[in-house]
Amino acid sequence: MPGYVQDDISAEELERQKALYGPFTQAVRELVDATIRTEVDDDEVRAIQAEVEALTARLRAQQLDGPYGVRFGATGRGRPWGNSVVGLRNAIAPPLMIDHDDTGRAWSDFHLGAAYEGPPGLVHGGVSALILDQMLGEAAGAGGKPGMTATLTLRYRRGTPLGDLRAEAWIERSEGIKTWARGHVMDAEGVTVEAEGLFILPRWAREAIAAHRAAGGDGPATPTPSYFE
Repeated sequence: MPGYVQDDISAEELERQKALYGPFTQAVRELVDATIRTEVDDDEVRAIQAEVEALTARLRAQQLDGPYGVRFGATGRGRPWGNSVVGLRNAIAPPLMIDHDDTGRAWSDFHLGAAYEGPPGLVHGGVSALILDQMLGEAAGAGGKPGMTATLTLRYRRGTPLGDLRAEAWIERSEGIKTWARGHVMDAEGVTVEAEGLFILPRWAREAIAAHRAAGGDGPATPTPSYFE
């Protein structure tokens, strides 16, 4: 399971890291937005560039070997903090705060600003796909049918404006290791993009579950839905 790391940190340590990295990553998001929209003079841009380069060098003094991956604890609950849609430590992520229920539904209200622009004033179509891929996967996991994306089909009904948006997703049906999910992004005027996807529980997860059951384990064989985010 490359990229999946069990670290079993305490609840207190988890909250400490959230309190530290959440605001820090948000500050970087604000820097990205400011970089796109700034109109300060040339000398100021050059001066700020030097400061940013110096800060980057300080952060690179001690780093992970590779991407963040997914950390998880003994209960199987994953921390996909490097994820490009929901990652607490990923300034590329809006991030989406996603709610679920156990019927296989997921929903999120979020805001996309200048960093997500495609056509002028509109969300890039690839960003819509990114978000809907995550949302459909979240719905599959919430319904107890987690998996990796096998296919994803989108229908762009009209341009999605930058600003406040909502995404919804739900399980349509499932058969064994396969789950089909649907969803959409919408603004105040209604649906802008629709998606449908097929999600498949990967072989390594199936093998882990089988081995866990054969050993008589009573805890989760693999992490809960967030493991697959």
